[in-house]
Amino acid sequence: MSEVYATPVSSQSAVSWAAIFAGGVAAAAIAIILTILGAGLGLASVSPWAGQGVSAVGFTIMAAVWLIIVQWVASFFGGFIAGRLRTKWVAVHTDEVGFRDTAHGFLAWAVALLITVGALAMAGSNAVRLGSDAASKAADTKIAQTYYLSELLRPAASGSGGTAAGLSLPGMTPQQIRDDASAVLTQSAVTGNAPQADKDYLATLVMAATGMDQASAQARVNDVLTHEQADITKAKQVANAARKSAAAAAIYTFFSALIGAFIAAVAGAIGGRIRDWY
Repeated sequence: MSEVYATPVSSQSAVSWAAIFAGGVAAAAIAIILTILGAGLGLASVSPWAGQGVSAVGFTIMAAVWLIIVQWVASFFGGFIAGRLRTKWVAVHTDEVGFRDTAHGFLAWAVALLITVGALAMAGSNAVRLGSDAASKAADTKIAQTYYLSELLRPAASGSGGTAAGLSLPGMTPQQIRDDASAVLTQSAVTGNAPQADKDYLATLVMAATGMDQASAQARVNDVLTHEQADITKAKQVANAARKSAAAAAIYTFFSALIGAFIAAVAGAIGGRIRDWY
């Protein structure tokens, strides 16, 4: 009759949360200080002057590379600390020890990620700043619209033709003329184009407000609408560039986080192996 031997069971838990949290906090701290350093280097490399500093593409590449470096360094130290600080198990197979150390490194990376996300979620000032930026953009749009209206209805220069009184529009006050012109300009900004009927009407309003002749009024209308559409196009280009940068940053963050998880797991196994040597 064969004998059955019981497998030795360790009295210690397979998970050491103290070591995991220690590694996670260390990884989060390292990631934060490296990110601050990267922000400083990035600001030092750009310039508001044309032809100076790195280009937008170069800056994006530098940011992506630095993000990967941050994940590598922070995740390695976090995983290594989690594996090294864990209490040594007894009567546990070597393969099982290697798996547990790897898991501790991965969990340390996960804790660091949660700490970082939590810190960002608590940064309410970012939301306030974004709201202020949005309000500022809205104010800038209003200021631009006011400028176009002023440019459109400013009095005619001496010798430009027309009379000082301008064309009479029965039943319309000067404020109503401005309101109508503003409505047409707004519609042109929204649709991206002004129909010929709107252009003709704007020319009539300009003639009434400024005393210009029809040809001069029509030329001014065309110039103002051209300037308005050019500024709108520039604003859309800036918004599109910001959208692309945000999308690229999200993708780079995802892949760098995956790399960080792998590095942390490997570092946890390395730390555990060194721990067992002593």
